[in-house]
Amino acid sequence: MEWLFDTLRKYPELAIFLTLGVGYWIGAKKLGGFSLGAVTGTLLVGVLVGQLNIQIAPVVKQVFFLLFLFGLGYGVGPQFFRGMKSDGLPQVLFAVVLCVICLLASWGTAVAFGFDAGTGAGLLAGAQTISAVMGVATDTINGLTKVDEATRKQWIDSIPVAYAVCYIFGTIGSAWLLASVGPKLMRVDLVKACQEYEAQMSGGQDSLELSGYRKFIARVYRLDQADLVGKTVADLEARFADDRVFVERIRRDGGVVDAMPTTVLQAGDVLGVAGRHDVLVLQAAGKIGAEVEDHELINLPAELIEVVLTNKKLAGKTLREISAMPEASLGRGVFLRKVVRGGHDMPVNWGLKLDRGDHLFIVGAKRDVERVVDKLGYADRQTAQTDMVFVGFGIVIGGLLGSLVLTVAGIPVTLSTSGGSLIAGLVFGYLRSVHPTFGRVPEPVHWFLTSVGLTTFVAVVGISSGPGFVEGFRQLGFKLFLAGIVATSVPMLIGVPLARYVFKFHPAIALGVCAGARTTTAAIGQITETAKSQVPALGYTIPYAIGNTLLIIWGIVIVLLMA
Repeated sequence: MEWLFDTLRKYPELAIFLTLGVGYWIGAKKLGGFSLGAVTGTLLVGVLVGQLNIQIAPVVKQVFFLLFLFGLGYGVGPQFFRGMKSDGLPQVLFAVVLCVICLLASWGTAVAFGFDAGTGAGLLAGAQTISAVMGVATDTINGLTKVDEATRKQWIDSIPVAYAVCYIFGTIGSAWLLASVGPKLMRVDLVKACQEYEAQMSGGQDSLELSGYRKFIARVYRLDQADLVGKTVADLEARFADDRVFVERIRRDGGVVDAMPTTVLQAGDVLGVAGRHDVLVLQAAGKIGAEVEDHELINLPAELIEVVLTNKKLAGKTLREISAMPEASLGRGVFLRKVVRGGHDMPVNWGLKLDRGDHLFIVGAKRDVERVVDKLGYADRQTAQTDMVFVGFGIVIGGLLGSLVLTVAGIPVTLSTSGGSLIAGLVFGYLRSVHPTFGRVPEPVHWFLTSVGLTTFVAVVGISSGPGFVEGFRQLGFKLFLAGIVATSVPMLIGVPLARYVFKFHPAIALGVCAGARTTTAAIGQITETAKSQVPALGYTIPYAIGNTLLIIWGIVIVLLMA
């Protein structure tokens, strides 16, 4: 063991990877449905490894922290700027108000409990589950030239202690308060409220979203309806209205022809038809004719492709409004499988408004899909390549702007390279959503930036502060835990009634708005599970983008307030 300890001291890079490996393993373990998560697991392992007194160059954690912040901004940028539009402004304003409440609750609690600036910043990071506060708060403390070095070190060492203690209730408590207490505060049945909201959005029509049973299929029918002979394919398809059934091919006189909306139907035609499984099974025979077997007729290459929506004409419109547009015929033969916004699945029905930057998963015959892609936006085809020119210059530009110092009342104020990188990520992420021909960061790489970037930073923080962590926990552990309960609960108990009765959000999305502004992913998962619906996620993405930005910046503010 002594040889292992000496080796880790000699090669600190190995200590970092040891911390990451064990930290991710511990963070994934679940106890009663709760897990520490990779960040907290890595921090605790880092503290343990740090007892070996391992020295790591500070630049290591800063490099990974900048990667994390740029990646975070890149991911939420489209929703951040999308929220500045008129229909998103109420959610933006609510997120700002709730974030201010989070800051005031954390600051007031820290002052009431007699904490120093470092402990206050850690309390904010843990209670509001915003790990990145540890980084920006550390940068801010290091920039306090009027504070002696010993005090700065004490404050910095206090940050991970407070974060680790307060994070537990910050995560569990937020999910419990929003999913269980929230509906009681609004006096609603959340499941029923979501059902009503979905019905309102869809106009009484069934959801367009797929279940495990309802798949898009192709089947063959012989045209038996005499009143359809001499009519066009479009006339036949109109009989299915919103159910969107399409004739793809026709067998006629022993040959196969592609069907167009203007194609005139003839007696004896055999039709290859595409649509939802339930619609074809229950309705097609009665509206077309008897089902027959013809493998060749429906043996068309099919494709599922992910498209980033960039078309300004479609952004801001519901699926029903889009279907009524003249351009809607361009979507003939193509079905919408799902919509992902800000990493979260949206409830797909006729009332869903599409936004620029939405990821649309469309499926259909290859020829139809390729015809539609350019009309929607940009095909986000799978690739392993990352535009590192985009990433590298983004971080440099943001870091340079963030390094500028503005003196206010004799106090040097700066976003630091950390805050600058976050802002650059927001801008660059938005630009990518509008012009997706450049700046590609594949999803696995984005995960690496945001997950491994943050956990590596946290690993170094834990290892570096390890020697002082145990003593700080011994002195303030229980006191910090109580403070974390207060700082976590107050914003949530105020936020839910505020969302429902002041901002007048529908109860189906009010809890999602609260979870987004608090950037608590665990809570939105618990809320959607309790609601038995994805509707609450409609209120999550815009506040999440605003909350992620403001709460990180609060790491600077709370240090300045308390120092």
